[in-house]
Amino acid sequence: MPEPILIAQHGQTQCFLQPDKANRHGLITGATGTGKTITLQTMAEGFAKLGVPVFMADIKGDLTGISRPGTSTPKLAKVLAERGLSAPEYVAFSSTLWDVFGEQGHPVRATVSDLGPLLLARMLNLNDTQAGVLQLVFKIADDAGLLLLDMKDLRAMCQHVGDNASSFTTEYGNISAASIGAIQRGLMQIESQGGDKFFGEPMLNIDDFMQTDGAGRGLINILAADKLMNSPRLYSTFLLWMLSELFENLPEVGDLDKPKLVFFFDEAHLLFNDAPKVLVERIELVVRLVRSKGVGVYFVTQNPLDIPDSVLAQLGNRVQHALRAFTPRDQKAVKSAADTMRPNAGLDIGAAITELAVGEALISFLDEKGRPCPTERVYVFPPASQIGPITPEQRQALLKDSIVSGVYEKTLDRESAFEKIKGRIDTRADQANQTNNTNKPGAAAASGGAAAAPAEGGGLLDSLGSGLGSLFGGGGGRRTSAGEQLFKSAASSIGREVGRQIIRGVLGGIFGGKR
Repeated sequence: MPEPILIAQHGQTQCFLQPDKANRHGLITGATGTGKTITLQTMAEGFAKLGVPVFMADIKGDLTGISRPGTSTPKLAKVLAERGLSAPEYVAFSSTLWDVFGEQGHPVRATVSDLGPLLLARMLNLNDTQAGVLQLVFKIADDAGLLLLDMKDLRAMCQHVGDNASSFTTEYGNISAASIGAIQRGLMQIESQGGDKFFGEPMLNIDDFMQTDGAGRGLINILAADKLMNSPRLYSTFLLWMLSELFENLPEVGDLDKPKLVFFFDEAHLLFNDAPKVLVERIELVVRLVRSKGVGVYFVTQNPLDIPDSVLAQLGNRVQHALRAFTPRDQKAVKSAADTMRPNAGLDIGAAITELAVGEALISFLDEKGRPCPTERVYVFPPASQIGPITPEQRQALLKDSIVSGVYEKTLDRESAFEKIKGRIDTRADQANQTNNTNKPGAAAASGGAAAAPAEGGGLLDSLGSGLGSLFGGGGGRRTSAGEQLFKSAASSIGREVGRQIIRGVLGGIFGGKR
Protein backbone atom coordinates (compact mmCIF):
# COMPACT_ATOMS: atom_id res chain seq x y z
CA MET A 1 0.00 0.00 0.00
CA PRO A 2 1.50 3.41 -1.00
CA GLU A 3 2.23 5.90 1.74
CA PRO A 4 -0.40 8.63 2.34
CA ILE A 5 0.35 12.05 0.87
CA LEU A 6 1.00 14.75 3.47
CA ILE A 7 -0.68 17.92 2.21
CA ALA A 8 -0.99 20.26 5.20
CA GLN A 9 -0.13 20.64 8.87
CA HIS A 10 -0.79 22.86 11.88
CA GLY A 11 1.10 21.97 15.04
CA GLN A 12 0.54 18.29 15.66
CA THR A 13 -2.42 18.12 13.28
CA GLN A 14 -1.58 16.68 9.88
CA CYS A 15 -3.83 16.12 6.86
CA PHE A 16 -3.06 13.11 4.68
CA LEU A 17 -4.64 12.24 1.35
CA GLN A 18 -5.16 8.49 1.13
CA PRO A 19 -3.96 7.20 -2.29
CA ASP A 20 -6.60 4.46 -2.46
CA LYS A 21 -9.31 7.08 -1.83
CA ALA A 22 -7.92 9.65 -4.25
CA ASN A 23 -10.16 8.41 -7.07
CA ARG A 24 -13.19 9.46 -4.99
CA HIS A 25 -12.54 12.88 -6.50
CA GLY A 26 -12.17 16.23 -4.79
CA LEU A 27 -12.81 19.96 -4.70
CA ILE A 28 -10.44 22.90 -4.18
CA THR A 29 -12.22 26.22 -3.65
CA GLY A 30 -11.32 29.72 -2.55
CA ALA A 31 -11.25 33.33 -3.63
CA THR A 32 -8.60 34.68 -5.99
CA GLY A 33 -5.15 34.89 -4.39
CA THR A 34 -5.87 32.61 -1.42
CA GLY A 35 -3.51 29.79 -2.46
CA LYS A 36 -5.48 27.40 -4.68
CA THR A 37 -2.66 27.14 -7.24
CA ILE A 38 -0.07 26.27 -4.57
CA THR A 39 -2.38 23.60 -3.18
CA LEU A 40 -2.90 22.16 -6.67
CA GLN A 41 0.88 22.08 -7.29
CA THR A 42 1.59 20.43 -3.92
CA MET A 43 -1.06 17.77 -4.52
CA ALA A 44 0.20 17.12 -8.06
CA GLU A 45 3.73 16.59 -6.72
CA GLY A 46 2.44 14.16 -4.11
CA PHE A 47 0.70 12.06 -6.76
CA ALA A 48 3.75 12.16 -9.05
CA LYS A 49 6.00 10.87 -6.26
CA LEU A 50 3.70 7.84 -5.97
CA GLY A 51 4.06 7.16 -9.70
CA VAL A 52 0.62 8.57 -10.58
CA PRO A 53 0.45 10.63 -13.82
CA VAL A 54 -1.26 14.00 -13.51
CA PHE A 55 -3.06 16.30 -15.94
CA MET A 56 -3.73 19.94 -15.09
CA ALA A 57 -4.70 23.07 -16.98
CA ASP A 58 -2.37 26.04 -16.54
CA ILE A 59 -4.75 29.00 -16.54
CA LYS A 60 -2.32 31.69 -15.40
CA GLY A 61 0.82 30.26 -17.00
CA ASP A 62 2.67 29.66 -13.71
CA LEU A 63 2.36 25.89 -13.26
CA THR A 64 5.22 25.13 -15.65
CA GLY A 65 7.60 25.78 -12.75
CA ILE A 66 6.85 22.24 -11.57
CA SER A 67 9.39 21.09 -14.17
CA ARG A 68 12.18 22.93 -12.32
CA PRO A 69 13.50 22.47 -8.76
CA GLY A 70 12.39 25.07 -6.26
CA THR A 71 14.67 27.38 -4.29
CA SER A 72 14.52 28.82 -0.82
CA THR A 73 13.93 32.55 -0.45
CA PRO A 74 14.06 34.72 2.67
CA LYS A 75 10.31 35.36 2.42
CA LEU A 76 9.47 31.66 2.12
CA ALA A 77 11.85 30.76 4.98
CA LYS A 78 10.15 33.32 7.21
CA VAL A 79 6.67 32.00 6.43
CA LEU A 80 7.71 28.41 7.07
CA ALA A 81 9.27 29.36 10.40
CA GLU A 82 6.13 31.24 11.49
CA ARG A 83 3.89 28.29 10.64
CA GLY A 84 6.15 25.59 12.03
CA LEU A 85 6.56 23.84 8.67
CA SER A 86 9.74 22.16 7.49
CA ALA A 87 11.29 23.22 4.19
CA PRO A 88 10.72 20.75 1.34
CA GLU A 89 13.47 18.87 -0.45
CA TYR A 90 13.59 20.83 -3.68
CA VAL A 91 13.28 18.68 -6.81
CA ALA A 92 11.99 18.93 -10.37
CA PHE A 93 9.27 16.72 -11.88
CA SER A 94 9.12 15.28 -15.38
CA SER A 95 6.59 17.29 -17.35
CA THR A 96 5.04 17.39 -20.81
CA LEU A 97 3.61 20.62 -22.19
CA TRP A 98 0.46 20.66 -24.34
CA ASP A 99 -1.33 23.43 -26.20
CA VAL A 100 -4.49 23.32 -28.33
CA PHE A 101 -2.97 26.01 -30.56
CA GLY A 102 0.41 24.28 -30.79
CA GLU A 103 2.31 27.39 -29.70
CA GLN A 104 3.45 26.71 -26.12
CA GLY A 105 3.26 22.94 -26.16
CA HIS A 106 2.64 19.88 -28.28
CA PRO A 107 -0.58 20.18 -30.32
CA VAL A 108 -3.68 18.52 -28.94
CA ARG A 109 -6.29 17.45 -31.50
CA ALA A 110 -9.55 15.57 -31.72
CA THR A 111 -11.63 14.66 -34.74
CA VAL A 112 -15.06 16.21 -35.22
CA SER A 113 -16.67 12.76 -35.13
CA ASP A 114 -14.92 11.89 -31.89
CA LEU A 115 -16.06 15.11 -30.23
CA GLY A 116 -19.66 14.35 -31.19
CA PRO A 117 -22.73 16.55 -31.69
CA LEU A 118 -23.51 17.04 -27.98
CA LEU A 119 -20.19 18.63 -27.02
CA LEU A 120 -19.96 20.44 -30.35
CA ALA A 121 -23.40 21.99 -29.83
CA ARG A 122 -22.16 23.17 -26.43
CA MET A 123 -19.08 24.71 -28.03
CA LEU A 124 -21.16 26.49 -30.70
CA ASN A 125 -23.80 27.63 -28.18
CA LEU A 126 -26.67 26.18 -30.22
CA ASN A 127 -30.27 26.05 -29.08
CA ASP A 128 -32.24 22.79 -28.96
CA THR A 129 -33.52 23.06 -32.55
CA GLN A 130 -30.10 23.86 -33.97
CA ALA A 131 -28.51 21.08 -31.89
CA GLY A 132 -31.07 18.66 -33.34
CA VAL A 133 -30.14 19.67 -36.88
CA LEU A 134 -26.45 19.21 -36.03
CA GLN A 135 -27.23 15.67 -34.87
CA LEU A 136 -28.93 15.04 -38.22
CA VAL A 137 -25.82 16.27 -40.04
CA PHE A 138 -23.73 13.74 -38.10
CA LYS A 139 -26.28 10.98 -38.79
CA ILE A 140 -26.38 11.71 -42.52
CA ALA A 141 -22.58 11.70 -42.66
CA ASP A 142 -22.45 8.36 -40.84
CA ASP A 143 -25.04 6.78 -43.13
CA ALA A 144 -23.18 8.01 -46.21
CA GLY A 145 -19.81 6.79 -44.91
CA LEU A 146 -18.36 10.31 -44.85
CA LEU A 147 -15.66 10.91 -42.26
CA LEU A 148 -15.88 14.15 -40.25
CA LEU A 149 -12.29 14.75 -39.20
CA ASP A 150 -11.59 18.47 -39.28
CA MET A 151 -13.47 21.75 -39.49
CA LYS A 152 -13.61 21.89 -43.28
CA ASP A 153 -15.26 18.45 -43.30
CA LEU A 154 -18.03 19.66 -41.03
CA ARG A 155 -18.52 22.89 -42.96
CA ALA A 156 -18.72 21.01 -46.27
CA MET A 157 -21.16 18.51 -44.77
CA CYS A 158 -23.40 21.27 -43.41
CA GLN A 159 -23.42 22.97 -46.81
CA HIS A 160 -24.19 19.66 -48.54
CA VAL A 161 -27.11 18.96 -46.18
CA GLY A 162 -28.40 22.51 -46.52
CA ASP A 163 -28.24 22.47 -50.34
CA ASN A 164 -30.03 19.11 -50.49
CA ALA A 165 -32.37 19.51 -47.52
CA SER A 166 -35.47 18.52 -49.49
CA SER A 167 -33.99 15.12 -50.37
CA PHE A 168 -33.29 14.34 -46.69
CA THR A 169 -36.61 15.51 -45.26
CA THR A 170 -38.54 12.25 -45.76
CA GLU A 171 -35.93 10.04 -44.08
CA TYR A 172 -34.44 12.35 -41.44
CA GLY A 173 -37.00 15.11 -40.83
CA ASN A 174 -37.12 18.82 -41.55
CA ILE A 175 -33.80 20.60 -41.91
CA SER A 176 -34.20 24.37 -41.84
CA ALA A 177 -31.84 26.68 -43.65
CA ALA A 178 -31.84 28.97 -40.59
CA SER A 179 -30.42 26.21 -38.37
CA ILE A 180 -27.75 25.31 -40.93
CA GLY A 181 -26.86 28.99 -41.12
CA ALA A 182 -26.56 29.23 -37.33
CA ILE A 183 -24.23 26.23 -37.26
CA GLN A 184 -22.07 27.68 -40.02
CA ARG A 185 -21.85 31.03 -38.22
CA GLY A 186 -20.83 29.25 -35.03
CA LEU A 187 -18.12 27.36 -36.89
CA MET A 188 -16.82 30.60 -38.40
CA GLN A 189 -16.62 32.13 -34.93
CA ILE A 190 -14.67 29.14 -33.59
CA GLU A 191 -12.32 29.37 -36.58
CA SER A 192 -11.72 33.08 -35.95
CA GLN A 193 -10.67 32.22 -32.39
CA GLY A 194 -8.23 29.58 -33.65
CA GLY A 195 -10.37 26.66 -32.49
CA ASP A 196 -10.14 24.95 -35.87
CA LYS A 197 -6.61 23.88 -34.88
CA PHE A 198 -8.15 21.58 -32.29
CA PHE A 199 -9.88 19.50 -34.96
CA GLY A 200 -7.91 17.08 -37.10
CA GLU A 201 -5.39 14.29 -37.01
CA PRO A 202 -3.29 12.84 -35.52
CA MET A 203 -5.71 12.72 -32.61
CA LEU A 204 -4.43 12.72 -29.05
CA ASN A 205 -3.66 9.28 -27.65
CA ILE A 206 -4.75 9.25 -24.02
CA ASP A 207 -2.03 6.70 -23.26
CA ASP A 208 0.55 9.45 -23.81
CA PHE A 209 -0.78 11.12 -20.64
CA MET A 210 -0.33 8.01 -18.54
CA GLN A 211 3.45 7.71 -18.44
CA THR A 212 6.14 7.54 -15.78
CA ASP A 213 9.75 8.71 -15.92
CA GLY A 214 12.94 6.76 -15.36
CA ALA A 215 12.70 7.26 -11.60
CA GLY A 216 9.19 5.83 -11.49
CA ARG A 217 7.52 9.18 -10.89
CA GLY A 218 4.31 10.02 -12.65
CA LEU A 219 4.50 12.32 -15.65
CA ILE A 220 2.88 15.72 -15.12
CA ASN A 221 0.95 16.94 -18.18
CA ILE A 222 0.43 20.69 -18.31
CA LEU A 223 -2.05 22.26 -20.72
CA ALA A 224 -1.23 25.86 -21.66
CA ALA A 225 -4.65 27.43 -21.14
CA ASP A 226 -3.93 31.15 -20.78
CA LYS A 227 -4.87 31.79 -24.44
CA LEU A 228 -7.48 29.06 -24.46
CA MET A 229 -9.33 30.87 -21.69
CA ASN A 230 -10.18 33.61 -24.20
CA SER A 231 -12.59 31.03 -25.64
CA PRO A 232 -14.27 29.67 -22.50
CA ARG A 233 -16.61 27.33 -24.37
CA LEU A 234 -13.71 25.81 -26.29
CA TYR A 235 -11.79 25.37 -23.04
CA SER A 236 -14.62 23.67 -21.18
CA THR A 237 -15.57 21.53 -24.18
CA PHE A 238 -11.98 20.40 -24.64
CA LEU A 239 -11.61 19.28 -21.01
CA LEU A 240 -15.01 17.58 -21.09
CA TRP A 241 -13.92 15.70 -24.20
CA MET A 242 -10.75 14.58 -22.46
CA LEU A 243 -12.73 13.37 -19.47
CA SER A 244 -15.11 11.49 -21.76
CA GLU A 245 -12.15 9.92 -23.60
CA LEU A 246 -10.77 8.62 -20.33
CA PHE A 247 -14.17 7.24 -19.38
CA GLU A 248 -14.77 5.52 -22.71
CA ASN A 249 -11.29 4.15 -23.40
CA LEU A 250 -9.99 3.01 -20.02
CA PRO A 251 -10.95 -0.47 -18.75
CA GLU A 252 -12.80 -1.12 -15.52
CA VAL A 253 -10.31 -1.67 -12.70
CA GLY A 254 -12.34 -1.11 -9.53
CA ASP A 255 -10.62 0.29 -6.43
CA LEU A 256 -6.85 0.42 -6.80
CA ASP A 257 -4.11 1.17 -4.28
CA LYS A 258 -3.55 4.42 -6.15
CA PRO A 259 -5.17 6.13 -9.17
CA LYS A 260 -4.05 5.49 -12.74
CA LEU A 261 -4.42 9.22 -13.47
CA VAL A 262 -5.45 12.35 -11.59
CA PHE A 263 -7.22 15.09 -13.53
CA PHE A 264 -7.29 18.68 -12.17
CA PHE A 265 -10.03 20.81 -13.75
CA ASP A 266 -9.24 24.49 -13.07
CA GLU A 267 -11.89 27.21 -13.51
CA ALA A 268 -14.47 24.45 -13.19
CA HIS A 269 -17.39 26.90 -13.18
CA LEU A 270 -16.96 27.22 -16.96
CA LEU A 271 -18.17 23.64 -17.27
CA PHE A 272 -21.59 24.44 -15.95
CA ASN A 273 -22.24 28.02 -17.08
CA ASP A 274 -25.46 27.91 -19.16
CA ALA A 275 -24.94 24.17 -19.64
CA PRO A 276 -28.10 22.35 -20.82
CA LYS A 277 -29.56 19.73 -18.54
CA VAL A 278 -28.48 16.86 -20.78
CA LEU A 279 -24.84 18.00 -20.58
CA VAL A 280 -24.91 18.35 -16.79
CA GLU A 281 -26.33 14.83 -16.58
CA ARG A 282 -23.53 13.62 -18.84
CA ILE A 283 -20.88 15.24 -16.59
CA GLU A 284 -22.48 13.74 -13.48
CA LEU A 285 -22.49 10.30 -15.10
CA VAL A 286 -18.85 10.51 -16.15
CA VAL A 287 -17.69 11.78 -12.73
CA ARG A 288 -19.63 9.06 -10.95
CA LEU A 289 -18.42 6.19 -13.12
CA VAL A 290 -14.89 7.24 -14.06
CA ARG A 291 -13.82 6.36 -10.50
CA SER A 292 -14.06 2.68 -11.43
CA LYS A 293 -11.63 3.37 -14.29
CA GLY A 294 -8.98 4.46 -11.77
CA VAL A 295 -9.23 8.19 -12.51
CA GLY A 296 -9.50 10.88 -9.87
CA VAL A 297 -11.09 14.21 -10.84
CA TYR A 298 -10.43 17.37 -8.82
CA PHE A 299 -12.42 20.51 -9.57
CA VAL A 300 -10.78 23.86 -8.82
CA THR A 301 -13.03 26.91 -8.61
CA GLN A 302 -13.63 30.03 -6.56
CA ASN A 303 -17.06 29.24 -5.20
CA PRO A 304 -18.56 25.88 -4.19
CA LEU A 305 -21.89 27.12 -5.55
CA ASP A 306 -20.33 26.92 -9.04
CA ILE A 307 -20.69 23.13 -8.91
CA PRO A 308 -24.17 21.57 -9.24
CA ASP A 309 -25.31 19.60 -6.20
CA SER A 310 -25.50 16.37 -8.20
CA VAL A 311 -21.79 16.67 -9.03
CA LEU A 312 -20.77 18.15 -5.68
CA ALA A 313 -22.11 15.06 -3.94
CA GLN A 314 -19.47 12.95 -5.75
CA LEU A 315 -16.48 14.94 -4.42
CA GLY A 316 -15.19 13.36 -1.21
CA ASN A 317 -11.86 15.17 -0.65
CA ARG A 318 -12.30 18.87 0.18
CA VAL A 319 -9.85 21.78 0.45
CA GLN A 320 -11.48 25.10 1.29
CA HIS A 321 -9.44 28.30 1.12
CA ALA A 322 -10.69 31.71 2.20
CA LEU A 323 -13.96 33.15 0.90
CA ARG A 324 -15.01 36.78 1.18
CA ALA A 325 -18.53 37.44 2.45
CA PHE A 326 -18.99 40.88 0.88
CA THR A 327 -22.29 40.21 -0.90
CA PRO A 328 -25.41 38.13 -0.13
CA ARG A 329 -24.25 35.54 -2.67
CA ASP A 330 -20.83 35.39 -0.98
CA GLN A 331 -22.51 34.87 2.39
CA LYS A 332 -24.61 32.09 0.90
CA ALA A 333 -21.45 30.49 -0.52
CA VAL A 334 -19.76 30.62 2.89
CA LYS A 335 -22.74 28.96 4.56
CA SER A 336 -22.95 26.35 1.79
CA ALA A 337 -19.24 25.50 2.10
CA ALA A 338 -19.47 25.25 5.88
CA ASP A 339 -22.55 23.03 5.77
CA THR A 340 -20.99 20.56 3.32
CA MET A 341 -17.85 19.91 5.38
CA ARG A 342 -17.77 17.53 8.34
CA PRO A 343 -18.10 19.48 11.59
CA ASN A 344 -15.30 19.70 14.14
CA ALA A 345 -16.30 20.32 17.75
CA GLY A 346 -13.50 22.82 18.34
CA LEU A 347 -13.87 24.74 15.06
CA ASP A 348 -16.43 27.26 13.81
CA ILE A 349 -16.14 26.45 10.11
CA GLY A 350 -18.36 29.30 8.90
CA ALA A 351 -16.34 31.94 10.75
CA ALA A 352 -12.99 30.36 9.86
CA ILE A 353 -13.67 30.45 6.11
CA THR A 354 -13.64 34.25 6.13
CA GLU A 355 -10.54 34.47 8.38
CA LEU A 356 -8.14 32.17 6.55
CA ALA A 357 -4.75 33.57 5.50
CA VAL A 358 -3.05 32.94 2.16
CA GLY A 359 -1.90 29.31 2.09
CA GLU A 360 -4.17 28.39 4.98
CA ALA A 361 -7.12 26.08 4.38
CA LEU A 362 -9.90 24.01 5.87
CA ILE A 363 -9.34 20.41 4.86
CA SER A 364 -11.48 17.30 5.11
CA PHE A 365 -10.09 14.25 3.31
CA LEU A 366 -11.51 10.73 3.28
CA ASP A 367 -9.98 8.42 5.88
CA GLU A 368 -8.89 4.80 5.46
CA LYS A 369 -12.50 3.61 5.60
CA GLY A 370 -13.76 6.21 3.11
CA ARG A 371 -15.33 8.50 5.75
CA PRO A 372 -14.80 12.29 5.69
CA CYS A 373 -12.35 13.32 8.39
CA PRO A 374 -13.33 16.12 10.77
CA THR A 375 -12.49 19.47 9.18
CA GLU A 376 -9.11 20.84 10.24
CA ARG A 377 -7.68 24.35 9.93
CA VAL A 378 -4.14 23.85 8.62
CA TYR A 379 -1.33 25.32 6.51
CA VAL A 380 -0.64 23.79 3.10
CA PHE A 381 2.96 22.72 2.52
CA PRO A 382 4.79 24.68 -0.20
CA PRO A 383 5.72 22.72 -3.34
CA ALA A 384 9.18 21.21 -3.80
CA SER A 385 9.36 22.59 -7.34
CA GLN A 386 9.67 26.13 -8.61
CA ILE A 387 6.82 28.51 -7.84
CA GLY A 388 6.08 30.51 -10.99
CA PRO A 389 6.58 30.03 -14.74
CA ILE A 390 9.69 28.87 -16.58
CA THR A 391 11.50 30.95 -19.20
CA PRO A 392 10.81 30.63 -22.96
CA GLU A 393 14.22 28.99 -23.40
CA GLN A 394 13.44 26.41 -20.71
CA ARG A 395 10.08 25.77 -22.34
CA GLN A 396 11.69 25.07 -25.72
CA ALA A 397 14.22 22.71 -24.13
CA LEU A 398 11.39 20.89 -22.37
CA LEU A 399 9.50 20.47 -25.65
CA LYS A 400 12.59 19.20 -27.45
CA ASP A 401 13.33 16.56 -24.80
CA SER A 402 9.70 15.44 -24.44
CA ILE A 403 8.81 11.77 -24.96
CA VAL A 404 6.23 12.82 -27.59
CA SER A 405 8.44 15.30 -29.42
CA GLY A 406 7.61 15.23 -33.14
CA VAL A 407 4.61 12.91 -32.75
CA TYR A 408 1.82 15.50 -32.99
CA GLU A 409 3.54 18.41 -34.70
CA LYS A 410 2.75 17.34 -38.30
CA THR A 411 -0.91 17.29 -39.27
CA LEU A 412 -2.52 14.58 -41.39
CA ASP A 413 -5.21 15.31 -43.98
CA ARG A 414 -6.58 12.07 -45.36
CA GLU A 415 -9.60 11.73 -47.63
CA SER A 416 -12.75 12.56 -45.71
CA ALA A 417 -16.10 14.33 -46.15
CA PHE A 418 -14.67 17.52 -47.64
CA GLU A 419 -12.68 15.74 -50.35
CA LYS A 420 -15.52 13.38 -51.28
CA ILE A 421 -18.19 16.07 -51.42
CA LYS A 422 -15.87 18.36 -53.39
CA GLY A 423 -15.10 15.47 -55.75
CA ARG A 424 -18.80 14.91 -56.40
CA ILE A 425 -19.36 18.58 -57.10
CA ASP A 426 -16.41 18.71 -59.50
CA THR A 427 -17.69 15.59 -61.29
CA ARG A 428 -21.14 17.08 -61.72
CA ALA A 429 -19.66 20.32 -63.00
CA ASP A 430 -17.58 18.44 -65.58
CA GLN A 431 -20.61 16.46 -66.73
CA ALA A 432 -22.65 19.64 -67.04
CA ASN A 433 -19.93 21.30 -69.11
CA GLN A 434 -19.73 18.28 -71.42
CA THR A 435 -23.51 18.31 -71.88
CA ASN A 436 -23.52 22.03 -72.67
CA ASN A 437 -20.68 21.65 -75.17
CA THR A 438 -22.46 18.76 -76.90
CA ASN A 439 -25.63 20.82 -77.33
CA LYS A 440 -23.86 23.82 -78.83
CA PRO A 441 -24.09 24.37 -82.69
CA GLY A 442 -21.03 22.93 -84.45
CA ALA A 443 -20.04 20.87 -81.38
CA ALA A 444 -20.34 17.56 -83.24
CA ALA A 445 -18.10 18.73 -86.08
CA ALA A 446 -15.60 20.16 -83.59
CA SER A 447 -15.48 16.85 -81.77
CA GLY A 448 -14.95 14.80 -84.96
CA GLY A 449 -18.56 13.51 -85.18
CA ALA A 450 -19.87 11.82 -88.32
CA ALA A 451 -22.62 14.39 -88.95
CA ALA A 452 -21.81 18.08 -89.03
CA ALA A 453 -24.32 20.73 -87.90
CA PRO A 454 -26.37 22.14 -90.80
CA ALA A 455 -25.13 25.32 -92.39
CA GLU A 456 -27.31 28.10 -93.79
CA GLY A 457 -29.77 26.71 -96.36
CA GLY A 458 -30.27 23.26 -94.74
CA GLY A 459 -28.91 19.77 -95.38
CA LEU A 460 -30.36 19.43 -98.93
CA LEU A 461 -28.62 22.60 -100.08
CA ASP A 462 -25.34 21.45 -98.60
CA SER A 463 -25.73 18.13 -100.39
CA LEU A 464 -26.22 19.83 -103.71
CA GLY A 465 -23.24 22.09 -103.10
CA SER A 466 -21.11 19.17 -102.01
CA GLY A 467 -22.15 17.19 -105.09
CA LEU A 468 -21.06 19.93 -107.44
CA GLY A 469 -17.91 20.44 -105.46
CA SER A 470 -16.99 16.77 -105.66
CA LEU A 471 -17.87 16.70 -109.39
CA PHE A 472 -15.20 19.27 -110.12
CA GLY A 473 -12.89 18.61 -107.23
CA GLY A 474 -11.73 15.07 -107.86
CA GLY A 475 -11.48 12.43 -105.19
CA GLY A 476 -9.80 9.16 -104.49
CA GLY A 477 -8.22 10.44 -101.30
CA ARG A 478 -5.67 12.50 -103.25
CA ARG A 479 -4.69 15.72 -101.54
CA THR A 480 -6.10 18.68 -103.52
CA SER A 481 -4.01 21.60 -104.63
CA ALA A 482 -4.77 25.21 -103.70
CA GLY A 483 -6.36 25.88 -107.14
CA GLU A 484 -8.50 22.77 -106.96
CA GLN A 485 -9.65 23.69 -103.46
CA LEU A 486 -10.64 27.21 -104.65
CA PHE A 487 -12.55 25.76 -107.62
CA LYS A 488 -14.26 23.21 -105.38
CA SER A 489 -15.35 25.94 -102.97
CA ALA A 490 -16.78 28.04 -105.82
CA ALA A 491 -18.63 25.05 -107.26
CA SER A 492 -20.12 24.28 -103.87
CA SER A 493 -21.39 27.86 -103.55
CA ILE A 494 -22.97 27.69 -107.01
CA GLY A 495 -24.59 24.37 -106.14
CA ARG A 496 -26.12 25.81 -102.94
CA GLU A 497 -27.54 28.81 -104.85
CA VAL A 498 -29.05 26.56 -107.58
CA GLY A 499 -30.53 24.43 -104.86
CA ARG A 500 -32.19 27.44 -103.24
CA GLN A 501 -33.81 28.43 -106.52
CA ILE A 502 -35.18 24.88 -107.06
CA ILE A 503 -36.58 24.71 -103.52
CA ARG A 504 -38.22 28.14 -103.79
CA GLY A 505 -39.86 27.06 -107.05
CA VAL A 506 -41.19 23.83 -105.59
CA LEU A 507 -42.49 25.49 -102.39
CA GLY A 508 -43.98 28.32 -104.39
CA GLY A 509 -45.92 25.86 -106.54
CA ILE A 510 -47.25 24.01 -103.50
CA PHE A 511 -48.40 27.07 -101.48
CA GLY A 512 -49.46 29.14 -104.54
CA GLY A 513 -46.74 31.71 -104.32
CA LYS A 514 -45.58 33.94 -107.19
CA ARG A 515 -42.69 33.04 -109.47
